[in-house]
Amino acid sequence: MVSNTCYCSRFLAINRSLPSIYLHSKSNQRRISLFFRSKQNFQKRVSSGISGVGVFRVSINPALSVLSFKKGDLKPPLKKEGVEGMTIKPAVRISERKLVVKERTILTGVPENVIATSGTAAGSVEGVFLGAVFDEENSRHVVPIGTLRDVRFMSCFRFKLWWMAQKMGDQGKDVPLETQFLLVETKDGSHLDSTEENQIVYTVFLPLIEGPFRAVLQGNQNDQLELCLESGDADTKASSFTHSVYIHAGTDPFTTITEAIRAVKLHLKTFRQRHEKKLPGIVDYFGWCTWDAFYQDVTQEGVEAGLESLAAGGTPPKFVIIDDGWQSVCGDPREEDKSSSSAYQAETKQQPLLRLTGIKENEKFQNKDDPTVGIKNIVNIAKEKHGLKYVYVWHAITGYWGGVRPGVEEMEGYGSRIRYPMVSKGVVDNEPGLGLVNPKNVYKFYNELHSYLADAGIDGVKVDVQCILETLGAELGGRVELTRQYHQALDASVGRNFPDNGIIACMSHNTDALYCSKQTAVVRASDDFYPRDPVSHTIHIAAVAYNSVFLGEFMQPDWDMFHSLHPAAEYHASARAISGGPIYVSDAPGRHNFELLKKLVLPDGSILRARLPGRPTRDCLFTDPARDGVSLLKIWNMNKYTGVLGVYNCQGAAWNSAARKNTFHQTKTDSLSGHVKGHDVHLISEASLDPEWAGDSAVYCHQTGELITLPYNAAMPVSLKVLEHEIFTIAPIKNLAPGFSFAPLGLINMYNSGGAIVDLKYEVKDGAKLSELDIEYGGESSGLHVRAENSSNELVGKVCMEIKGCGNFGAYSSAKPRKCSVGYSEVQFDYDSLSGLVRFSLEKLPEEGLKVHVVEVELS
Repeated sequence: MVSNTCYCSRFLAINRSLPSIYLHSKSNQRRISLFFRSKQNFQKRVSSGISGVGVFRVSINPALSVLSFKKGDLKPPLKKEGVEGMTIKPAVRISERKLVVKERTILTGVPENVIATSGTAAGSVEGVFLGAVFDEENSRHVVPIGTLRDVRFMSCFRFKLWWMAQKMGDQGKDVPLETQFLLVETKDGSHLDSTEENQIVYTVFLPLIEGPFRAVLQGNQNDQLELCLESGDADTKASSFTHSVYIHAGTDPFTTITEAIRAVKLHLKTFRQRHEKKLPGIVDYFGWCTWDAFYQDVTQEGVEAGLESLAAGGTPPKFVIIDDGWQSVCGDPREEDKSSSSAYQAETKQQPLLRLTGIKENEKFQNKDDPTVGIKNIVNIAKEKHGLKYVYVWHAITGYWGGVRPGVEEMEGYGSRIRYPMVSKGVVDNEPGLGLVNPKNVYKFYNELHSYLADAGIDGVKVDVQCILETLGAELGGRVELTRQYHQALDASVGRNFPDNGIIACMSHNTDALYCSKQTAVVRASDDFYPRDPVSHTIHIAAVAYNSVFLGEFMQPDWDMFHSLHPAAEYHASARAISGGPIYVSDAPGRHNFELLKKLVLPDGSILRARLPGRPTRDCLFTDPARDGVSLLKIWNMNKYTGVLGVYNCQGAAWNSAARKNTFHQTKTDSLSGHVKGHDVHLISEASLDPEWAGDSAVYCHQTGELITLPYNAAMPVSLKVLEHEIFTIAPIKNLAPGFSFAPLGLINMYNSGGAIVDLKYEVKDGAKLSELDIEYGGESSGLHVRAENSSNELVGKVCMEIKGCGNFGAYSSAKPRKCSVGYSEVQFDYDSLSGLVRFSLEKLPEEGLKVHVVEVELS
């Protein structure tokens, strides 16, 4: 969540790329300023104070300084010696001033002060750590690590303090500042070749945390890839680094990324990966957030109206996020005096800066008859009257946008003190800082806040504005140390007070936080959904998909709320359905598209969630679907027995570094064409129950209702205009007997239809006599058709399934079924002999006490 008066102070590296990271403003769309009184004014002030490159205003903490050593003290890594003295070449190594990855040269001209350390200590033989040695100690260093050319890359970089986006290129100068993740593809080789020496090689660069320093990558005009290291505290210095970047290589991009993150985890021992964390229960239910419905004017009455409105249409939310607007806040006295002057307000165009003044709710969320009931009143209404399972509330990582107000009696125990972001002296002198809780007291602050909420029945928190900590490390050991202390305290408090691991991280896209994330399992994936900004929608879908490539290794990405009644509603809704993350809207009460919502939400408020983070397909990893004018974006995900593939036209808008905001740009054509294949779903073979599956798939098109069978590596064309999409359910075809094959699709009225299939078993009967076998291949567009008749009418096979929810069930069958049954009852079904589509209705949810429908299809 970004404030509608957003706080956007920068640190030094982002300083240098100010045009590319300037915070986009949209009035009345996001939150009140964390720090300055309007988003526009904050940006204006920060930009005036941080242009150019300089050292931040900080003070020394000698205890946290890094021990340094000289260049001569460093020895080159030892060669691995095999039997009889034979040298075994590591997969990633520096040789003759080149970074060599699986015998491909990735970087040339590696400087002498760049040193390599084997990754074997981190459990990896496929990787290497890079560091560098400098002549002098400093709090910030920049060093080239080699020249990057003749490759393709995708980077995740921060274009704002809070958020990442994607950038593609083929040379070092294209790598943006603040690159936190870099995936490089060699141009030689083929992913279709099974021999490793002929395959495409993927190399992952991960700039890391080393001691109190954080590393990022960036390019320069000479195509050199640079390593930038900084502590955020002018007196926290070092001159020698050995493990600042980890480089890992492999022939499967997604596996390579996961293995690289795992190696870093074993090295740092400061974070856990997504699959090691408990996902909160909200991810499996439909929810509602109050933000875009009310912004800060949210009230108890508004919350109840929203819950009633959604339930009345047959899509009952099972969780709510009460966003900004429930807390007790006020401005500083001197600001209140100033703001009373209309002349002052006219001159500065500022709103009063607000800080947290108490743990408890404001008067809007107090029961008028008994104010002592507090926020528990609306919690009880939500759960007892409206059947919600979870209630979350919002707060900033510093309490509120302006922090915790010093001098307030109720907050004295937290040691809050005004601290200033690391910007120029002119800005510091004229602006209030942030009321930062003393790191020694921050666990006490979180625990008392969260225990009060938990006692009221609150199940979790959305913790916002997290990246602000990196700007406040002066006199506190630097950005890494301050972030670590706050996140350790936050993790401990959440673990103690919210047993369902109820936390969503927001505005948190810095590696300071990611590399110390042991508890949080859900993270907002990109900048916000802006309902009133038409330029933002294609950008949003592209950003969440590419950011999930990196973020999805740490947490389950949350692709944000959206409006169901909106020109881009279907575009957003379909993407949320395949994201693998929580699905929730921010509709105003009474403004809903229930026809759309019922493609996402079952009548009991549950959803059909995909199993992984949604990510771009392998062939889209290095194309730019927002800028290049030719590429569609394909996003894949997995269910237990099917895959799902979303295709989006995201062209026509992107971040404009010159204008410092998102802008439209001219597209060459009204529509773009591409293709889909069954194995675009990267792990589709894992959905097959046949260990010898040949790769043939049934592909169901959600928009058109068409069913097509695709042999392995056959392609189906797709053409889309800007802001158009298509969702494909891809199901591996099981051959039961010659001429008899089957593939379940699930609830085909839902976007992620295959998510409804909870269990699947095939039974093949012996003894059936088959005749009149007819096999034909009608080309790539029509697929493989196999038809057969059973002359004896004996049972050939039976398909047994457990199906969640209700709606229209669909499956592919090469032969017309003999019988379809639900539970103990036979049901009527439709069969299209041309496509092989079998359809019948599951009219209602499973009977009380049952979680699934037992469905059987007999083939003969």
